Amino acid sequence: MSTVSIIIPTYNEASCIEATLEHLKELDPAPFEVIVVDGGSSDHTKSIVEAKQYTVIDSPTLGRAAQMDLGVNKASGEILCFLHADTFPPTDLVKTVSETLNDGVVLAGFRSIMKGTCNQRVTTFHNRIKTYYAPFIYNPYRATFKGLRLLFGDQLMFCKKADYERSGGFNTDMQIMEEADLCIKMNRIGRIKQIDQKVYSSDRRVAKWGVFKSNIIFISIATLWALGVSNKKLARIYTHIR
Repeated sequence: MSTVSIIIPTYNEASCIEATLEHLKELDPAPFEVIVVDGGSSDHTKSIVEAKQYTVIDSPTLGRAAQMDLGVNKASGEILCFLHADTFPPTDLVKTVSETLNDGVVLAGFRSIMKGTCNQRVTTFHNRIKTYYAPFIYNPYRATFKGLRLLFGDQLMFCKKADYERSGGFNTDMQIMEEADLCIKMNRIGRIKQIDQKVYSSDRRVAKWGVFKSNIIFISIATLWALGVSNKKLARIYTHIR
């Protein structure tokens, strides 16, 4: 079975990181390592991580792409799992990711189930189908014939470290849609897959914005990105509308 490194980018995640780290102790078999990359939290995120005796690295740059890439540079496992601070993976994560990355699959992710304060069936359904419709907006040919799928952070993306490095990895200058950009790079060397197994993510953003607004934001940003709008402009739009 492959060795697995879990990389968690954080920024002011004191409200949820402790529960996630506690959940990771239930994984069987255990991952090779868990690396938390903090982007300069002003709350108690770092002290919580340190109290749980996990590795925490300070990133000089705030942004998930830069933080996750830094985590990759520090990771020693054969497989990389990019985990959000508010997402619970299945307890057989290590076995699942080891078995999935074969037969030309170079990048994969889980089905993201939204849980928390309210019923999120609409958002959960949208999370599942955007993996398939978003690549058609971007490149119908690659989506149809080359196995292009677009995965997002709450799906717990995973890949072999060797393939990540061969693809060029995350664009550390990107502030938004960095996962989709990685998918395109990885698709040049193999297939991308959404597996049927589930991870459970907090609905805190969706609950704050409302289901309708949240999904309109997600669809709009993905569509503008696919149409070639610059990352800086997308980041400004996202910051403004949220």
